[in-house]
Amino acid sequence: MNTEKVTARRLTVEEISGLGLQDSIFVSAEMDGLPLNCYAPASLAEPGKNFEGGSFVARTVFGEEIHVLPDDSEGSGVWIGDKAGQEIEVLQSAGVLMNLALFVPNGNKDSLDSLYSAARDAFGAGVVQRWSEEVVAVPDVKVDLYEEPARARKNTNSQNRDRRALDIYPTRVRFLEPSEGWKFVVEPHKEIVDDTPTI
Repeated sequence: MNTEKVTARRLTVEEISGLGLQDSIFVSAEMDGLPLNCYAPASLAEPGKNFEGGSFVARTVFGEEIHVLPDDSEGSGVWIGDKAGQEIEVLQSAGVLMNLALFVPNGNKDSLDSLYSAARDAFGAGVVQRWSEEVVAVPDVKVDLYEEPARARKNTNSQNRDRRALDIYPTRVRFLEPSEGWKFVVEPHKEIVDDTPTI
């Protein structure tokens, strides 16, 4: 978790009411109800002038929506950068959440457990977690994945065809999305043979 010290001051309700969506503020960095003793860069979810009592809603750069009661002296409040203010700790990054689909040749429970243990050893036991586990038997084959215009005519040359990925497994295709206006074409994998004469 990387933080940096920023000089800022706490805003009053009137000051927050004058803020727009483009104004940069700092609010509590709590995530999913997990309190963190620092702040996160954010902006208001709707202009402050729409405030009619209750709480302001801010959206942090990490995608969390925070409800803030500015008059609550025990709450974290809303802060804005100000050289005449005081130092607060601002969260800069908190890691990356990755969703992985893994193909394990001849996969069984032992090989999956070994893979999980190796990942925990590499990144830390508190970092690597299994969120959901879907075990699907897939054929051990490879395909070539192409993109071509969605309305391409049949029997045209392949100049408009764009190779998206080589040597991928069929189950990976369902995790990819074609470019806008293009569609996927999946074909059996063909090894590229370079028959350039050599001396």
